[in-house]
Amino acid sequence: MMASIMTTRVLRANFLLVLTALIWGLAFVFQRIAAASLGSLTFNAARFFLGALSMALLIRILPRDVADGREVRRRRAFARAIVPGTVAGFILFGGSVLQQMGLIGTTAGKAAFITGLYIVLVPLAGLFFRHRPGLNMWAGALIATVGLWLLSVTSSFTVSRWDLLVLVGAFFWAAHILVIGRFSEWVPVLHMALVQYLVTSFLSLVGAAFTEPWVPGALVGAWVPIVYGGVFSVGVAFTLQIFGQKDSPPTAASLILSLETVFAALFGALFLGESLGPRELLGAALMALGMVLSQLSFPAKAGAASPDAA
Repeated sequence: MMASIMTTRVLRANFLLVLTALIWGLAFVFQRIAAASLGSLTFNAARFFLGALSMALLIRILPRDVADGREVRRRRAFARAIVPGTVAGFILFGGSVLQQMGLIGTTAGKAAFITGLYIVLVPLAGLFFRHRPGLNMWAGALIATVGLWLLSVTSSFTVSRWDLLVLVGAFFWAAHILVIGRFSEWVPVLHMALVQYLVTSFLSLVGAAFTEPWVPGALVGAWVPIVYGGVFSVGVAFTLQIFGQKDSPPTAASLILSLETVFAALFGALFLGESLGPRELLGAALMALGMVLSQLSFPAKAGAASPDAA
């Protein structure tokens, strides 16, 4: 009986994570639409402010033990989240702006696959913390790198500056995951998310004030991508991810969330008429293979000592 309950919980969790990946994949389409008419900084300022409002509402309506963490009062929870949320907000600002700028000249599918390299970059970054990646990680990184080359570098050995912006942004996303993982152990995650969204929105607003023209009509015209990016991609998907990862094994969760890249490519082809040639398709397939391989764990040989063993 207990086994069947756990199976049901895992299936429900995996469904929530698939839904999260679908929402994030579709977000690339809306970001691509917004990039055609609205400045990257202006768009990010608007959507992350709306995302902050959604998160604040979520904190109010969720049970206290979920929103604030057990034995943590609401004011204290927010105070504890200010410093880590600000750090995360600066990194999130870098990743989101570079990604949005890149979407001006690249496709939603390519941007999603390149961004997805953070799945490989995160474990590799663990080298700085003396974490030794396994053979599967090195193999996955190599395969993903070859895929990235095929996907982004043309036959004349040039790389689009738009793809390069998204690629640099992937390093910010990897850093963001590491920071969130570091702080989430002792900071209520929803409050940290609220602070980081406010910081990202503020930084984007300041940047837009100095570098982008103020065109209210363009802002109004892009209200659909802004609402989708703020409410669904930020508020709804983040919540689904939290509840999904409660009952889904970490490796399975990361693999399911990486489906975001596949959904982005499908939705880009369906709604924007984007297409990938044979070279790009092979590159995308190799990147997906590298991402999956990097997340797999293989049992050690009999009698071999575990790396974590004392």
